[in-house]
Amino acid sequence: MPNQTFKVNGRVVTVDADDDLRLLWVLRDLLGITGPKYGCGLDVCKACTSHINGKAFNPCSVRVADIKDTDEITTIEGLPATVGKDLHPMQEAWLQLDVPQCGYCQPGQIMAAVAKVRQAREAGRDITDADLDEIRNICRCGTYARIRDAIKEGAKEM
Repeated sequence: MPNQTFKVNGRVVTVDADDDLRLLWVLRDLLGITGPKYGCGLDVCKACTSHINGKAFNPCSVRVADIKDTDEITTIEGLPATVGKDLHPMQEAWLQLDVPQCGYCQPGQIMAAVAKVRQAREAGRDITDADLDEIRNICRCGTYARIRDAIKEGAKEM
């Protein structure tokens, strides 16, 4: 099997993995990074949402061979380090507003939220309800109202 090298959560890793292996399985099974959850494997549920070079993406739908050695992958485990704190402001908002019920989708929800806030800021504006409508992460518990409130709250501190 070929070696694949990339940066994840601030450190360079090299894994021995087939080119066609999806990055989600590399993260979870080979590297022990379990924050990105397996839900559908089809880029639909978005439970595995992580960041690649600061943008949201779903590692269940990306082959490890498509990750360049210059790419930086961030999962929920590495998110606090991006702001130099124990928790990212979005995680703090999640806790403050008691968002999760079962919690399964929450890492992906938080990662999508952070990316969406960054996207709005790069466009020179605050996050809007229209932006929140673009987030397609599925929550089986239906805590969407609290998720939206937490995104708005977390955005204030980002």
